[in-house]
Amino acid sequence: MSALVPSLVHAFAPWQHLYGDSKAVSAAVTTVHLVAMLFGGGYAVAADRTTLRARSGDVGERRRMLGELHALHTPVVVALIVLFLSGAAMAAADIETFSKSPVFIAKLGVVALLLVNGLMLLRAERSLERIGQPAPADEVAVQRQATVWRQLRATAWASAALWTAAVVTGVLLTNAA
Repeated sequence: MSALVPSLVHAFAPWQHLYGDSKAVSAAVTTVHLVAMLFGGGYAVAADRTTLRARSGDVGERRRMLGELHALHTPVVVALIVLFLSGAAMAAADIETFSKSPVFIAKLGVVALLLVNGLMLLRAERSLERIGQPAPADEVAVQRQATVWRQLRATAWASAALWTAAVVTGVLLTNAA
């Protein structure tokens, strides 16, 4: 690992100089990162709120909520990709500092947890689509649906907490670097 950091520093030296010497480049990368956070996190947290409110909703409301949740997957995933790329660009501009930062490792952990939570949300959403609207007499399906709705609510709570943690670790990282 000790040989990896100097190799990466050497490989990214042109980028480090461009990023460090150009206010426009560093401002553009930071702006792209923050805008992706705004929209990706904003859409995700808004969807989380809708998910949390739908627990006592009627069948039609829950179907509409699932449709809205499905429609938000693409913009949130695109925002996560942009966040990853812009974050990698910022980290590549100062590999020596970031490679030693426990806050940077924590930030990477938050990003990984966001991705895992997103996969869990997608899995719960697909399970609800498969179950559909069970007949009241089908107690097993009704119980399974209730369990999956609880899982979906748990992912919504986790999502809101993780997006908050992403902002907090980003601020800490900016101040620690």
